Amino acid sequence: MNIFEVKDKTGRKIRLTKKQWEHIRRDHPEVENEEILKETIANPIKITKPYEGKKYYYFKYYKHRKSPDKYLMVIVNYLNGQGFIITAHYVKKIK
Repeated sequence: MNIFEVKDKTGRKIRLTKKQWEHIRRDHPEVENEEILKETIANPIKITKPYEGKKYYYFKYYKHRKSPDKYLMVIVNYLNGQGFIITAHYVKKIK
């Protein structure tokens, strides 16, 4: 079951499933809501692919956070042309 589907800035569709949202909320409660994930995917400041494979990392800076971890990193896996959010959490710098 999908919570949302959004297009990234290159036009690729990316989905967040209920299962993955539950994982994010359980393991990374600092990720406030799914809207922040949509914003990061739709308008990232950077997209990287640090390793070989099908995973892409989407980053957006959130200066309002009190923590030194101000970049939200959303990891997306692509299978058969479909993008799926695997996880998301805040980091100090872009990888």
